Amino acid sequence: MNVSFIRDLYIPIQPTVKSYGTVTYQEFIPNPQLQPFIYCYWQLKTSEKLAAPFNYRVVADGCIDIFFELENPSENFVMGFCKKYTEFELASEFNYIGIRFLPTMFPQLFGVDASIISNKAEELNLVLPKVASFIQSYFNTNVDINSAVKLIDEFLLEQVSIMDFQNDARLYNAISLIMKNFGVLNIDEIDIGLSQRQLRRLFDFYIGDSMKTFSKVVRFQNILRAKPSTQSLKNNKLFFNAGYFDQSHFIKDFKHFYGVTPSKAFER
Repeated sequence: MNVSFIRDLYIPIQPTVKSYGTVTYQEFIPNPQLQPFIYCYWQLKTSEKLAAPFNYRVVADGCIDIFFELENPSENFVMGFCKKYTEFELASEFNYIGIRFLPTMFPQLFGVDASIISNKAEELNLVLPKVASFIQSYFNTNVDINSAVKLIDEFLLEQVSIMDFQNDARLYNAISLIMKNFGVLNIDEIDIGLSQRQLRRLFDFYIGDSMKTFSKVVRFQNILRAKPSTQSLKNNKLFFNAGYFDQSHFIKDFKHFYGVTPSKAFER
């Protein structure tokens, strides 16, 4: 089964850094051969020293990320699938570089059970020593972002060339259904030729959580992608279209995944 549909159907958004002047967030497209596996490389950095530490909120996006600080690449981490938002207190100066893997692709590339890193940032050396060593050896403050992208491309292209892709059509049929329905569907009624127990095991390994939780994150991400205004949230009853029965449950779920209410997130 061709899994490039994931990139076609799903855009994992991290919207919490918009424009702080001295803090910027940018995304960079990987080599075309890597695009079925990697959504983007990203950089979060300060252009000058801040007056205080910076609180960075990561919203739930269904992905797994590797990230490191260019000033100190020996400290590198992997952030697993998270079923709620996560906040990091960063220093007053930083230059983080990351790799965002599309859903299922981190376990596919490295054979790591996604559930063991869910809902936390783990030291990469404890999970993938080879990748941690590569980052520590090749990155430093003299490496600019274009050189960093090239280095990561080359490393991951080699990894792709030796990967043993476990192409279970039943898993990817389920993921396709979730994404095509924007996460709004009855999980219990999906019939793809697997028992709920078998399906749970596949989702735990390749996603990092249950099919139901992943569907909720996909639904949340599609709300972000729609970019509704505060007024349209009130007038268009977006929560009904997103499968919610009332506004209070919509607000509760949204705040769980984002960290703030929809009106706060989408204020102009």
